[in-house]
Amino acid sequence: MESIKLIVFLPLLAAIIAGLGNRKLGNTGAKLVTTGALFISCALSWPIFLYFLNLGEIGAHDSAAAQFVVPVLDFIKSDGLDVAWALRVDTLTAVMLVVVTTVSSLVHLYSWGYMSEDDSQPRFFAYLSLFTFAMLMLVTADSLVQMFFGWEGVGLASYLLIGFWYHKPSANAAAMKAFVVNRVGDFGFSLGIFAVFLVFGTVSIPEILAAAPSHAGSTIGFLGYRVDTITLICILLFIGACGKSAQLGLHTWLPDAMEGPTPVSALIHAATMVTAGVFMVCRLSPLFELSETATTVVTYVGAATALFAATVGTTQTDIKRVIAYSTCSQLGYMFFAAGTGAYGAAMFHLFTHAFFKALLFLGAGSVIHAMHHEQDMRYYGGLRKHIPLTFWAMMAGTLAITGVGVAGLFGFAGFYSKDAIIEAAFASGTQSGQFAFGVAVFAALLTSFYSWRLIFLTFFGTPRWSMSEHIQHAAHDAHGDHGHDDHHAHGHSHDDPTLGYHPHESPLPMLVPLGVLTLGAVFAGIGFHHSFIGPEHGAEFWKGSLAFDTHLMHEMHGVPQWVKLSATVVMLLGLFMAWLAYIKDTTIPARFTATFRGLYLFLLNKWYWDELYDMLFVKPSLWLGRILWKGGDLGTIDRFGPNGAAAVAQLGSRMAARLQTGYLYSYALVMLLGLAGIATWAMTR
Repeated sequence: MESIKLIVFLPLLAAIIAGLGNRKLGNTGAKLVTTGALFISCALSWPIFLYFLNLGEIGAHDSAAAQFVVPVLDFIKSDGLDVAWALRVDTLTAVMLVVVTTVSSLVHLYSWGYMSEDDSQPRFFAYLSLFTFAMLMLVTADSLVQMFFGWEGVGLASYLLIGFWYHKPSANAAAMKAFVVNRVGDFGFSLGIFAVFLVFGTVSIPEILAAAPSHAGSTIGFLGYRVDTITLICILLFIGACGKSAQLGLHTWLPDAMEGPTPVSALIHAATMVTAGVFMVCRLSPLFELSETATTVVTYVGAATALFAATVGTTQTDIKRVIAYSTCSQLGYMFFAAGTGAYGAAMFHLFTHAFFKALLFLGAGSVIHAMHHEQDMRYYGGLRKHIPLTFWAMMAGTLAITGVGVAGLFGFAGFYSKDAIIEAAFASGTQSGQFAFGVAVFAALLTSFYSWRLIFLTFFGTPRWSMSEHIQHAAHDAHGDHGHDDHHAHGHSHDDPTLGYHPHESPLPMLVPLGVLTLGAVFAGIGFHHSFIGPEHGAEFWKGSLAFDTHLMHEMHGVPQWVKLSATVVMLLGLFMAWLAYIKDTTIPARFTATFRGLYLFLLNKWYWDELYDMLFVKPSLWLGRILWKGGDLGTIDRFGPNGAAAVAQLGSRMAARLQTGYLYSYALVMLLGLAGIATWAMTR
């Protein structure tokens, strides 16, 4: 397992070389170094995952073989705080390693094509590799302090990546928003770590989990009240998870993060930063299992997030924002799965979601690339004939996220992972679980609707390119550049210059990742569901790396048939609704929005969360800032401090300047007056 050091630190080394080498390496050199390092990390990660997968299949009971801790160095030693920098490798880590390195390596390769015309490619690839290193540090953490290091590292790298195009004010604002909102969650996470150290006297994750049962039922003082110790710790840690994984209340940064380049969206939203919260809850699942209140909170927040994001996704027109809200909704699924005790199902959906969501984001990037950076789906249409490979890739991703499949025969990835979460929520038997089940079924209906809406608006119907300013500029450029891209010239019309614009398929570096991720979207569910959530193999596969409830898994597989069919029925209903509104009768959306104007605006404006925060926090903060600036800083401190002293000195200098007349008799008079004054003083003494 010494290869784990290479897996983790190769991306860091590549980021340093590409970042510092920059001009000397050039674009190609930076891309080769970073992409090569990530593919090596990916190649080393899969054997580790297959090793644990094989342990689960053969049912090995050797606990020593189920986890490894590779020491790196002593990190912090201060009185009772002893933090060693070590890399923990168990089944949970192995799953995250293949998810992070696979998606990141493919995103690196995809960026060769997508960012080929950018002027700052070495900087971009350095940021990508730095982000991957921070995420790998997070998932291999053996202590909460080390996890917090990776936690903040992905926050920093995401800020750099979201604001990569810093010449755009919107990108700067989005990066700042992500940074600030995550600071709120991270404050709760840090309080949770402080509470853990106060209660357990250690931040080592294995030691915390081992000692946790002895503190069940104890209380601790917090804000003047006595509260349950484990509940307080879990909720504080969960606040951190809400910020990083964009749960309701701390979700507002996620859609705005679309301001970054599309490969960044795939990396952040598919497999890495936003799944950190889910990973943390599953890593500490034995702790969460000791507090029914904490798991109930996780369940309700996850279900509410799944519902909120799914409703908003139905009205968005930006192709990347639709997929972003889809990510937010799917994260809600993962959290309420964890809240109902189905941690294996939560991680299984995290695993499959990484493939089909990265596929959808990169597929959207391919569409945007073909449409000259136009992102509004209202200006697409009829693209399946022009970019067929991208079309089939996104079809596979859509079939996966909507959960298409036939029980006992074959299903796409989401058919196994998302349906398992829905069934587990019902099987949990708790009130919160029943609520989550109802929400999950309704959210699955909306997921199917907005996913097929995206496909129909983008790839079917008649082209609506003439409405897009981006396409008009591209068409004019193509027609004005004689001898260049002659294939654009066919069908040229002076009345509609966009008729001469033909969308083109993406280059090979962008298509290869789409092909690999398509395989994951198609086969990840059927290939691994027995190991992740199977009642026979699940406990052996996870080997205690998370709390695996074998009884719940048995109950999940034994739910009534109508529960099993509910997800498939609503998936078909959502498909029919999308087909009816965007293929059969395209006047339905306009008539619906006119009839239900209030509801439409409510969803279009994202339940007015941004406006609410603007009223509660942004405007009062700006008002207070202006008061402190003009009344405090300028009106008081500067007035009576440096500016006041400067004014006195300036006044004195002006008065002294008036005495400097330049006439000799004036100076002689002053001297005589001075001598007279001195003589008078001497005589009076």
